[in-house]
Amino acid sequence: MTFSSLNITRIGQGLLLATTLTAAGCATSQPPKELVDAREAYQRSEHGKAREYNPAALHEAKVELDKAEAAFNNDPDSDATRDEAYIALRRAERAEVEANTMQWQQRQEKARNDANQNQAKGLQKAQSELSQAREQLTQEKAAREAAEVKSKEMLARLAAANAAAVKVEPRGTVITLSGGVLFASNKSQLLPGAQTSLSQVAEAIKTQDDKKVLVEGHTDSRGSDVTNQALSKARADSVASYLVSQGVPPDRVTTAGLGPSRPVADNNSAEGRANNRRVEIVIQQGEPK
Repeated sequence: MTFSSLNITRIGQGLLLATTLTAAGCATSQPPKELVDAREAYQRSEHGKAREYNPAALHEAKVELDKAEAAFNNDPDSDATRDEAYIALRRAERAEVEANTMQWQQRQEKARNDANQNQAKGLQKAQSELSQAREQLTQEKAAREAAEVKSKEMLARLAAANAAAVKVEPRGTVITLSGGVLFASNKSQLLPGAQTSLSQVAEAIKTQDDKKVLVEGHTDSRGSDVTNQALSKARADSVASYLVSQGVPPDRVTTAGLGPSRPVADNNSAEGRANNRRVEIVIQQGEPK
């Protein structure tokens, strides 16, 4: 092999490696929240009443979702991805609402047919079915409204706790508390002042019916991974134990020690390390009873 051919071979290998790395970088792009919400809304509609009662509208939602997915694949950070995802979200929600209306209309039609066929007896039966349907719809609406009220109450209570930050993510409602507020340096025993914030968190969690709770411990990158893993797990366990002592059912609570594996800031600065030393309490997604 000549010198020139060897250089050409190396250049070709370099280009192949660069192309592979670029493709890998694109493959790891995270979808925006709008696209995640649109996917979830479509899945709910597809597995709900829309498939049976409103397939045309469900198809329209799928078309819009496909457009959003295509925009994301083409340019993950583009406004087009978010715009198409928003349209897909609304189409999916509309499909489900219209399906509920269609189902209700079919129930009414059935009730009228029964009344015509069976006269007095049939009318009585239809009225009973109609009453049950109305009661069911009323209960479902009341459950949704109650869940919304509880969520608002929870956010209001947590807003009053200065040491806690609250945000809603696809995995659920995430309550973040600074490790400096909860623990002394390199310790897992709760500080006396931490109990006030955690008591407010416990009261908020108890309004969430039977939703599961995950307590995650996080550390900065200083020290060994083994030490940080053990410390983060011990801190998560301490927080979970206190929540249980305040009335949160123990079968709803699990813990995880994640050490420095999920930083939210740069560990090269004191401020960044302080932000990374934290406990996250995740009230996971779930349907209220």
